[in-house]
Amino acid sequence: MNRTKLKEAEARFFTRYPGGFSDPLMLEIAKKHKVEKMNKLAQDSFTIETFKNPGVIVDSMKKIVSQSSMVSIFEKPKFRDLATTISDNEKERLSHGLKEFLHGDQESGFRLMSELLNEYKLAKWPLLTVCPIYYRPAVEVFVKPTTAKGVIEYFELEGLKYSPKPTFEFYRAYREQINQIKKEVDASLQVDNGAFCGFLMMSIENSADSE
Repeated sequence: MNRTKLKEAEARFFTRYPGGFSDPLMLEIAKKHKVEKMNKLAQDSFTIETFKNPGVIVDSMKKIVSQSSMVSIFEKPKFRDLATTISDNEKERLSHGLKEFLHGDQESGFRLMSELLNEYKLAKWPLLTVCPIYYRPAVEVFVKPTTAKGVIEYFELEGLKYSPKPTFEFYRAYREQINQIKKEVDASLQVDNGAFCGFLMMSIENSADSE
């Protein structure tokens, strides 16, 4: 990791937003993303008890994907169609994958979800990581291709090579480095990982603007 670039990014961010994430401009951005509402929806929908009914879980996944500002308008209808048309057995597989990811063996859960979505050519990073980050926002990461590639390249994260094909190995390594980077910045920026990665990406864009 390039700590010099990180400190420069932090300084640029506070110059533009003196209040950090509490700055009025940042609060307006957060309001558009409905972060608190989405976190509560995921946390209420994916308690261990709710996984007794796979159909309800898949419906909740569909609702979160549809309402999330982080998922593209191209992926939302495709996932909605999938969630509506897959068989009960497939709903059970998808639900079990999410249950394992959130409450059990993460690697197994990631693989189960990825394999099922891949059968419909929908094994996309955003669809696989959107529910986990709302459920556990201070720990999990949302892998948006442009952001992940930008952060890895700009901050020179070692041992990470982005691939459009989702793998748990990349997810785990990327999450580890994001959570490590978060410890290196001002405490006021050590918030949920969605906002933190937003800060990193905004810093990269601001750097390009200032050149």
